[in-house]
Formats: sequence, structure tokens, C-alpha cells
Amino acid sequence: MAQAIQQLINGLTLGAVYGLIAIGYTMVYGIIGMINFAHGDVYMVSAFIAVTSFTLMAAFGVSSVPVALLAVLVVAILFTSVYGWAIERIAYRPLRGSNRLAPLISAIGMSIFLQNMVQVTQGARVKPITPILPDGIDLFTEGNFTVRLFHTQVLIIVVTVALMAGFTYLITRTSFGRQQRACEQDRTVTLILGYNVDRIISLTFMIGASLAAVAGVMVTVYYGVVDFFIGFVVGIKAFTAAVLGGVGSLPGAMLGGLIIGMIEAFWASYLSAEYKDVASFAILILVLMFRPSGLLGRPEVEKV
Repeated sequence: MAQAIQQLINGLTLGAVYGLIAIGYTMVYGIIGMINFAHGDVYMVSAFIAVTSFTLMAAFGVSSVPVALLAVLVVAILFTSVYGWAIERIAYRPLRGSNRLAPLISAIGMSIFLQNMVQVTQGARVKPITPILPDGIDLFTEGNFTVRLFHTQVLIIVVTVALMAGFTYLITRTSFGRQQRACEQDRTVTLILGYNVDRIISLTFMIGASLAAVAGVMVTVYYGVVDFFIGFVVGIKAFTAAVLGGVGSLPGAMLGGLIIGMIEAFWASYLSAEYKDVASFAILILVLMFRPSGLLGRPEVEKV
């Protein structure tokens, strides 16, 4: 029982990270109908920005953990938003009216470029940081096993819940959210109504990149090490979470992330850690076989 509760906590933490990144995929797909395969590498870039920022904070003698975390989050969001804007302008906007395969290839090229840029500028070795929140709370002990809730896990879950609440409000209650939903339904009509579609799409890429930045900072604090290849692996899993929950559905993206996180945590604990990724993708295949639109997705209806 104790081990199951510990893996539940671990799965929720991991799933929250996947969910934040999956929302970025879902937002872009919802508006322009294309998958941003460079999104995982934006998350990777934000993790390296976090490592650099934490190192600079330590060099300047900043000892307050809340101040350091807030400053690093702001810096990562600002820089990563620029990356998101640049990806939209370079890899997507010039190809928006072309065949769907062209932006896909362009996004993969941007992903490879970001990986190699970080590898050349930061090196291929892992980059560690000093533990920021190393302590935790012992919940209870059963036999020789103690269920422990780390402060970093609490931070990740609380930040994710707060961002989901704020993001839901943004989409459902604000003028920009209404513009996003209008653009998702019909970009041509949205343009006729006088809204700046290019601006809406650029801001959507920037918001998605900001969520990936938060995930990158949280993972850096949680694990304490990053490398240039983490974007590919996590990006694929977040994309799997988005498809599992239903591409285009924001609640589905978070649900898919939580499911993938739970599968990985419990599979690694009770069966084999080497095959946890296989289990996640196997579940995805089964869902797509019986519900191609995902768990919370809606079947697409072609307009004529």
C-alpha cells in the first residue's frame, strides 16, 4: 500500500510535467491544425536557461529560494517565449498555406537545429545544479518503506494546478480567449471580423512555449540535471499525452499527461523500468484503435 501511494505521488508529478508540455501541442494544433514538433526542444532550451540562471544566482549570492525560483521562472518564460515566436515566424508562417507536410518537415528541422545549437554552445555532457529544494515530508511508514512527499513535487503539482486554472480563465473568460476560439473555428471569418490572425497565432505559440518553460524549470529543480537530448524524449511523450487525451482538448492534454505519468511510475515500480515507455505507447495504440479522437477529443467534421 505504501509503495502504491508513493508511486501515485511520483506519477502525479511526472504527469503534471507532461500535461503542461502537451497543452502547447494542443493549442497550436487547435488553431492551425498542425503539430509543433519543435515544442519538446523548446522545453529543453528552457531547462538549460534554468541551469544557467540558477548558476548566476548562486554566483551573485542570492540565497532566497523563492526569489531565485521566481527570477528563474521569469527569465525562462521571457527567453522561451522568444523562441516560440521565432519558430512560428520561421518554420510555420511562410508555409501556412502550403501542403501540411511542409510545415511538419520544417518543424522537425527546427527541432534538430535547437538540439545541435544547445549541444554546440553548452556541450554534450549533462549539466547539474545544486539541489534547490532537497527536503521533503515523511507521510507515513509501512514496514521498511516510508512514503515521502518532496517539496519539489508539491511545487510542481501546485504550479500546474494554478496554471491550469489561470489558463482556463484566459481561454473561457477573456477577449483573447474568444479570439483564439474564433480562430480555431474559422481563420478566414476571424480575419474578416477584423482580428489580427497572425498576432493571435504568434501569441499562441508564445503561450505554449511559456508553459514548456515552466515545465523545464520544474524538471530542472526536480531532477537536478539536464542534457541536450531531453527535449526529444519528453516531447514525444507529451505528444503521446496530447493524442491520448484528444488533440485539441485542453483538459484532454492534462488528462493524457497524468495517465502517461501514472503508467510510467507504476510500470517502473511493479514490472520493468526498461519497458515503461513501451507500456505508454501500447496504451496509446489501444486507445487509438477503439477511440481515434482520444479520450476527450471530438471527431473532426469536415466543413463543406
